[in-house]
Amino acid sequence: MSHFVPFLFRSIGGEKLILDGFQAGLSWITILRKRDAFRAAFQGFDPEVIAGWGEAEVQRLLADPGIVRHRGKIEATIGNARAFLALGGAEAFSEMIWNHVGGVPVQNRFASLAEVPAQTPLSQQLSKELKQAGFRFCGPTITYAWLQACGVVNDHLITCPRHEAVKRPKAAAGRNRPSARTARISTSSISASAWRWIWMGVRRKRR
Repeated sequence: MSHFVPFLFRSIGGEKLILDGFQAGLSWITILRKRDAFRAAFQGFDPEVIAGWGEAEVQRLLADPGIVRHRGKIEATIGNARAFLALGGAEAFSEMIWNHVGGVPVQNRFASLAEVPAQTPLSQQLSKELKQAGFRFCGPTITYAWLQACGVVNDHLITCPRHEAVKRPKAAAGRNRPSARTARISTSSISASAWRWIWMGVRRKRR
């Protein structure tokens, strides 16, 4: 499978970005335990559905014990769905992200977790553009965690078996920038990143 991501709001990539926002200030295990409840509450993270929500849906979500009941994060998710659609949807969002890396995932070679940054100039610039487009809860740290998890940045340690496996499709990457229709998700890349945060006990401040 290619590790390119279609950046569809209703895909794992979109789900990850939303859950990253809800995770701000909390541990990842808390969010993953509520993942199914989030999917049900936000109707599969469909942007066309979420973008049409108003105060009634906010109140419904605030009363849902299965999710993180934070008004600011709920309202940000609704606003982000609207920003996503205003930007042009999946194709435009995909193009926006891949333009930052020339259509090819960044291949880092870190030997230890201590070398892995919480944010980079790439995530800082992308975070700035997302905020300008109307997105919220997408600071440079959250944005970088998302880039890692979705395979735009390969931060698997060189001692990790996934490092070379994720790196392997690079040759194909240079030929064509993936579109929302043709790209595929590497769930192994996503799960590796998420579980690393959990089991290593990293509690980085989100902003």
